Amino acid sequence: MKIIYKFMFVSLSVLTFVSASDFAVDKSHSQVGFRVKHMMISNVDGKFKEYDTDIEFNTKTMLFESLEATMETKSVDTGIEDRDNHLRSNDFFAAKKYPEITFVMTSYKGDKESGKMDGNLTIRGISKQLTMDVEIGGVIKDPSGMTRIGFSMAGKIQRKDFELKWNKLLEAGGLAVSETVKIQIEIEAIED
Repeated sequence: MKIIYKFMFVSLSVLTFVSASDFAVDKSHSQVGFRVKHMMISNVDGKFKEYDTDIEFNTKTMLFESLEATMETKSVDTGIEDRDNHLRSNDFFAAKKYPEITFVMTSYKGDKESGKMDGNLTIRGISKQLTMDVEIGGVIKDPSGMTRIGFSMAGKIQRKDFELKWNKLLEAGGLAVSETVKIQIEIEAIED
């Protein structure tokens, strides 16, 4: 009988060590954003105000087991209403036809401080592989006893790969909007 109890204890210990926990994003301390050059001389920042994520993260190994994110295209916000309406139009996100942008992790390699996350990004119904650089901010217990994780993600896409082709050639040469878009994500999440 002692052997059975020892086996059960070891099995539970191993499961506790290797299992990941589900985390829910704390939206008051998170942002899903992007940056793009305007007229090739300045940066315009934007974000998606409505998004949802499913995160499985192992706080012992500091590795992601899975991550899925959905952003609502109608929630794009650059701080300028006319520009936001243009981004929602068929020239860009075609928000009525394609209401969501999705990212689904396919693999993660890293250590306790940083890593690379590969995944499939889908915009306007077009899926492409994207590699994101991940920086782990840490794991803490907050004053209420909840476990929190923090991490940043950064990557780049080419707009034309997702049929985001609108642009305007300037009289002085160059384009009104850069073809490269930088993705910048800051997440703080609470263990479910």
